[in-house]
Order: sequence, then structure tokens, then C-alpha cells
Amino acid sequence: MESSLPQLFNNAKPFLAVILVQFGYAVMSIIAKFALNQGMSPHVLVAYRMAVASALIAPFAIVLERKSRPKMTLTIFAKIMLISLFEPVLDHNLYYTGLKYTTATFTTAMCNMLPTFTFAMACIFKLERVEIRRVHSQAKVVGTMVTVGGAMVMTLIKGPVLELPWTKGRNHLDQSGASGGHEHDLMKGTLMLMAGCCCWSCFIISQAVILKSYPAKLSLAALICTMGTVEGTILAFAVEWRNTSVWLFHLDSKFIAAIYGGMISAFAVTTLGSVMKKRGPVFVSAFNPLSLVIVAILGSFLLAEEICLGRVIGSIIIVIGLYLVLWGKSKDEPQSKPDGTLVRADQQMATINDGIQSSSP
Repeated sequence: MESSLPQLFNNAKPFLAVILVQFGYAVMSIIAKFALNQGMSPHVLVAYRMAVASALIAPFAIVLERKSRPKMTLTIFAKIMLISLFEPVLDHNLYYTGLKYTTATFTTAMCNMLPTFTFAMACIFKLERVEIRRVHSQAKVVGTMVTVGGAMVMTLIKGPVLELPWTKGRNHLDQSGASGGHEHDLMKGTLMLMAGCCCWSCFIISQAVILKSYPAKLSLAALICTMGTVEGTILAFAVEWRNTSVWLFHLDSKFIAAIYGGMISAFAVTTLGSVMKKRGPVFVSAFNPLSLVIVAILGSFLLAEEICLGRVIGSIIIVIGLYLVLWGKSKDEPQSKPDGTLVRADQQMATINDGIQSSSP
């Protein structure tokens, strides 16, 4: 009995690790939304968050990969500059701006569309094989359409507000300010979130190419975070050049959002990378909807976010589409081999990247 307890704990560790990361992501969404509601610039949040992540990841990359790190060339450096522009700069800025216009729950649900966007773009660039006569390929195609349909339902259909035990009798505030501009802000936020997912997918596909010539995953993560900090700071200065006060903050929600965001990014790199080596990328991806549930509960409790029937139905449709795509991906031949592919901030981008690499020509 005593010998079985350590074995049971070892078997449970991947599950506990992924659940902990998803909970960390959910808390980050709530903190970020609260900071944005308090007037924090989404562009400044990205710059500060990436600076913290760089400071935390770089020492590990320097020490752990000092012997295995390949030589840096001008071509590789230029590629890293380019993909860091996709993610974290454009993706994070679009993500946080979309979060500002919508709700934490809505944003988290939309981010579950990432595998769909990645699959579609991989097909466009011929990195993904689609054999329409095979069931798993049909599942990926159908999952893509289902996910897009879920996003349309979430955006266009609101439905009645669902009263939860802790929200009964509470006066729900319009999440976007004046009621007249709510639908406009929701549509604008949706477009930004979808554009952010496209940038995220471009990053995944580009990363699959760079990893072939620069396989030091931790060092690549540190370099991307560092270049993202530089480029994100330049973008923030360009957008907020008339309002320098946005760079100032005290020990408040803005400070916590920047520090905690960097910490969860660094934590995800090390934790999810280890889990993927043992259980593979599909295992990690399967837990993505968990953060949606946590954010929905915390958002309604802490931010007084409305939970509407239409948004719930749309979220469920997106999750169904996500699992169809992931199931089809898991049945690809040859099957993806977990190799600890780079995992980055906010959501597990690289959970799909490993599968893309295995099916690329």
C-alpha cells in the first residue's frame, strides 16, 4: 500500500500540473480585466508582462542550455524578431484590447478557437494533410466549422441572463460602458480576438520552422520574450506617446497584473514543457476549456460579469469543435511524438505546434 502511494502521486502529477496552470491562466484573465477596467493601457501591460517573463526565463535558459544552445546567426535572429512580432507583440496587444472591450469569460472562450485557426492556416501553407475520406480528417474539418459557428453564436446571440446562486439580486452593470455602445464594442472586441488568434497561429507555424535550425526551446522562449519586450515597448510608446502617465503605477491591480502575468508565463514554460514530454500536446490541450469554467465563475463573482444563455451555448459549441479538432489531430499518422515543444504565455500555443511539425513535409 505504501509503495502504491508514490506511484499514484506520480501518475496524478501531470493532471495536477495542468490544472494548476489553467487555474493560473484563469486568475490572470480576471486580474488583467480588473486592471484594464481601472484604466491600465493594454499596450503597457504587454510590455511590462514580457519584461517580467524575460527576467524570469532568461537565467534558466542561460544555465540549462549553455552546452546545447546552437550558434546564433543573423538569419535566425531576424526570424526571431519576426515571429516575436506576431507573438507576443501583436497577439498580446490584440488579446488585451479585445479583453478590454468584452469580458474575461468571452475572451477565454474565444481563445479556444486557436487550434482551429492553426489547423486552417496549416492547411493553407500545406503543413497539414487533409484526407477527406478519413474520419479523423473529417473531424478536423467539421470541428473547424463548428468552432467558427460557436464564435458567431457567442457574438450575435445574447439571450437571457442566467442567475447563479451568488448573483441573485445583483444589479448587473453593462460590461462595456453605455448600453448604446455595448454591441459595437463587443463586435470590435471579437474581431480583435480573432485577429489575435490569427497572429498566434502565424507564430506557431513560424516557430515550427525555426525550431528545426534552433532547437534550444528554452533559449528560444527567452529570446522571443526579450524581443517581444523591446518591440512591445516601442509599440506602447508609439500608441501612448501623448499620455506618459500610463507607464506609472503603484502597488495596485496594474502592478499585480504585470508581475503576475510574467510569473505565470515563466511557470507555464517550465511546467507544461515537462508535462508535454510525458503525456504529449493533445493531453495538455484537452484541459484548455477548464480555464473557461474557472473564469466564468470567478468573473461573475468578482467582476459582476453577466452569464448569458447565448454566450454559454456558444462556448459549449466552441469547446465541442475544439475537441473534434484535437481528436482528429491525435489520430494523425504518424502520430505526434511529445518532445517538449516550447509553451508560451496566456494560452498553450505549442500544444498544436508539435502536431504541425510531425505532419509537415
